[in-house]
Formats: sequence, C-alpha cells, structure tokens
Amino acid sequence: MSTTRSLVTRVVTALAVLFASVLLGVPAAHAASDADITWSVTPADESGPDKRGVIQQELDPGTSRSDFFAVRNLSRTEVTFALSAADGYYTDTGRFNMLPSDQESVDAGLWIDLPDTVTVGPNGTVVVPFTTTVPEDAIPGDHAAGIAASVTSAGTDADGSQVGVESRVGFRIMTRVTGDIVPSYVISGVGTAYDMSWNPFRPGSVQSTFTVENTGNASLVVTGTAAIGTGSAAFPAEGAPRQELLPGESRAFTVAVADVWPTVFVPGSIDVAPTAVDLGGDPVEVAAQSAPASSWAFPVPQALVLLGVVLIIAALFWRRRRFAAALDRAREEGRVSAGAAGPAERSDASSASPREQHDAGGLRAGDRP
Repeated sequence: MSTTRSLVTRVVTALAVLFASVLLGVPAAHAASDADITWSVTPADESGPDKRGVIQQELDPGTSRSDFFAVRNLSRTEVTFALSAADGYYTDTGRFNMLPSDQESVDAGLWIDLPDTVTVGPNGTVVVPFTTTVPEDAIPGDHAAGIAASVTSAGTDADGSQVGVESRVGFRIMTRVTGDIVPSYVISGVGTAYDMSWNPFRPGSVQSTFTVENTGNASLVVTGTAAIGTGSAAFPAEGAPRQELLPGESRAFTVAVADVWPTVFVPGSIDVAPTAVDLGGDPVEVAAQSAPASSWAFPVPQALVLLGVVLIIAALFWRRRRFAAALDRAREEGRVSAGAAGPAERSDASSASPREQHDAGGLRAGDRP
C-alpha cells in the first residue's frame, strides 16, 4: 500500500506543471486524462465564470468572505470532480503551484471551506460556492492558496501494478490579512566566476549567483541588475517569467554578465529593486539593496600579446644594436688599415735609388737629359 502511495505521489508531482499553468491565472485552462476528460476551473460569480483569473481579497483577522468558482466539464460524459484547497507557493522557475494532495497545508489552504465533490454533466458548468475564514491569530500580510478540481484515473507502473493518477486544474487565491504591511528581504550567497575569452580583443563574461529571501510579510516581485566591471545585465531576462516571492520564500538566481574586460580585480555589485503592490494595484514602497559582487579576472590573453610585442621590440632593438656594432667595427678596421698603409708607402719612397726616383719623378725643370 505504501509503495502504491509513493508512486501516486511521484505522478502527482510530475503533473504539477499542468496544474501550475492554470494557477497562473490563465482563464481558459484545461486538463486531459486517459479517459479523454477535459475541464476548466475559474473564478466566478453566482451566474457563472467572470473575467478574473486570480481571486485577491483583503480580510481582517477573524472575518470571513464568500466567493464562487466555476467547474466546466468539456467532455461528452458526466464527471464527478474532487474539490480541494491547499497552500500555494512559487516554484524555482517563478510559476505558482499548490501543495500536492499528500502534503498537509499549514496556512491559507486551511482557511478555505468548500464541498468535497461536484458532479458536472457533459459540456456543462456548475458554480461552486466557497468561504474563506481568517483565524483570529493570523499574521498580517500575504497568504497564498489554490483551489483545484481533480479526477483520478487508473494507470500502471513499471512493474505492471495498477496505480491511481490524480490530475488537477485550479486557480490561485491571494488573501492579504490586514495589519502592518512590512516588505523586506535579504541578499545572500553572492558568488562570481569569470569566463575568460582567449581572443585578446574580446571581453569575457561573469556568472553571478545569489539568493534573495523575502523576510517581510508582503509578496515581492524581484527585479534588478548585476553590474560587474564593464558589463551589466538585468534580471529576470526579457521574456522570462516574473520572479515573485511570497513571505518566507527564497530563490537562487544566476545571472550571466557579458562584455567584462579582465582587469585583475573587477569590482561589481548585485542591485536588487523589488516591487510590491496593494490589492488595489497601488505600489508599496520597497527599499533597493546592493550586495558586493567583485571578481578576479586575470588578463592572460592580453598579457601574452603584450609579452609578444615586447619580445618583438626587444629583438628589433638587439638586431639594430648588433648591426650598429658591426658597422662600427668595419669602420674602425678601415681606419686602422688606412693608417697602416700610409707609413709603408712613405718608407718605400725614401728607400728607392736616385735613378729610380728620377725615373719615377720624371724630368724636373733645369734637368738635362
């Protein structure tokens, strides 16, 4: 029995992605089972589905509020759906989900009272009432929960044993308990790693990691910038899901910062500027924070290029000096050779006979032949 229950738990967890897409507030969410049962669950009023994708409510401790949701059966057969409410949370990817059926709620999931089941005819819609009752000792701030309609179908595991597979579709309920709303958070676990480019004419990049924890009592949408050296990058990236943190939640972020030149010591910072709003959509002031995110980045390719340039210049200078020294030696040898030849010629001339001198010098004036 315990083995079957654990298998069901794993399957239910795997189906959480399907459920999360509805909890994000998509008004026309659907699910399918092996029996080709499809359905949707949305907020509603007494007459049927309304335009809300998420229910947001503000209640005083000890008070209650009634509302409605609609379960629409898009199948050709009558279906009885199991109804449940559970605590909500955000996944690491920033998507909303609710606790699986085998985990007990400890917060807003316990505040919701609704029927156990609802039976809906083919292509029919049933509006279901529910009530949220906030305890007297509830902590002021934001509390998340979800409501789901589910069906259980038969399946088999790898051993061929039959197991039950639960498929859920639902939506999100955000309850703000009145009182002092204090948004706060901390940044921790900052780390950086420089990724060097071996092209000396191209900068490298820095992988920065850090964790943001919501220590206040209001939901925060985390945004900011990682500024490191000559590069910067905003988070979350354009087109990525928004990163919302419920009170008490924390999330690890990894931000890649491009165009960072290696300057041995690269200063940097993680600048977080989260936002918060009240249920009317008006902003709630949240102070921005920064955490140091410096990095070591040694300019190895640039140093190699500089070393090569220095060696080339040194080689040219040495060659020039060697050539100049050889030229000086040649000139000195020429002067020495010229100096040695002069006295030898004068000595040869003085040792010659008069006759030879006469023959060599020719007839001078007054000489007779």
